[in-house]
Amino acid sequence: MTWIVIVVTGLLLAFGNGANDNFKGVATLYGSGTASYRLSLIWATLTTALGSVAAIYLAGKLLDAFSGQGLVPPAVAGDPDFAAAVALGASGTVWLATRLGFPVSTTHALIGALVGSGLVASSSGIDVTVLAGGFMLPLLTSPFIAVLLTALLYPLLRRQRERLSIDHETCVCIGKQVVASVPGRLAPAEALEFAESVSLSVDDVVTCQIRYQGRMVGIRAGTLLDTAHFFTAGLVSFARGLNDTPKISALLLVGHFVVPQTSIMLVGAVIALGGWLGARRIAETMAHRITSMSPGQGFMANLVTAGLVIGASNLGLPVSTTHVACGSLFGIGAVTRQAHWQTIRSIMLAWFITLPVAGFMGAVCVVLLPLWL
Repeated sequence: MTWIVIVVTGLLLAFGNGANDNFKGVATLYGSGTASYRLSLIWATLTTALGSVAAIYLAGKLLDAFSGQGLVPPAVAGDPDFAAAVALGASGTVWLATRLGFPVSTTHALIGALVGSGLVASSSGIDVTVLAGGFMLPLLTSPFIAVLLTALLYPLLRRQRERLSIDHETCVCIGKQVVASVPGRLAPAEALEFAESVSLSVDDVVTCQIRYQGRMVGIRAGTLLDTAHFFTAGLVSFARGLNDTPKISALLLVGHFVVPQTSIMLVGAVIALGGWLGARRIAETMAHRITSMSPGQGFMANLVTAGLVIGASNLGLPVSTTHVACGSLFGIGAVTRQAHWQTIRSIMLAWFITLPVAGFMGAVCVVLLPLWL
């Protein structure tokens, strides 16, 4: 009976992870107007699935870390009831956050559930040294590194664009009609001023699109940037699949009910399904409510996120793709002064709440599961 609970709750966590996390890699595509929601979602699903497959070969260290080995005694880490409690605590937290539209970290939820469950299940408690150095240090520092790198690198990219005489303009569109093109970037209120003289239908929507003028290596700058932007968005999604899939798969391995390859493939498939069916609310938060952005700014945010997450996955460090991706967007918003600070404060509050909520749920499940099973 316990193995059924582990598999079902582990897959529920994978589904919630997909719904909460899958769109984060491509949020800049949607937010900058480079791609539609549907095209962004297709690209996220495909590249995340590729990352999940790659995790079979590249993410063995994360499988070990999120089995609980070292954090709690081996006897507790190998107890199926402990794994089921961790899965229930983490999945309940992620599902609640997804329902409310908060882009929280599955990694954060898993660590909270591991700690809460471990404190109750283990008579000797948890290894604080392992918790601090192996889990909390990379988790807490990675978003700040992302903010710093993005804030430093984006001005360099902008200056390089200016040296190459690549300008950008804002195209004000009503429906599919281009009303005006002006140099630089327009605020939404300015876009509406341009549209005032045009006869609008009830269903017409005023939008702004950033276009880049000029050529690089004989190719239109806009085309080249869009291609690079798609590549980095796919790279972030690939990194997320590589980083998150083994963390969830580790829970299914307790009790040796499935082999690692099967666990990773099964979790990867359910993550893709969760993202496809449940990503809309998180997509709106990540794409439009943290900061306004141009395609170039989105490209830089993705480049920083992908580099940090792939590097951490290779080293077996449990960083959060959510924290790193949001940190990159925070950095862009700070540099451009277009950050939506109320949304950022709400997201950070959700991050702080995630650990204790997941810990509490995990601890309660440790107590109640033996009564149910």
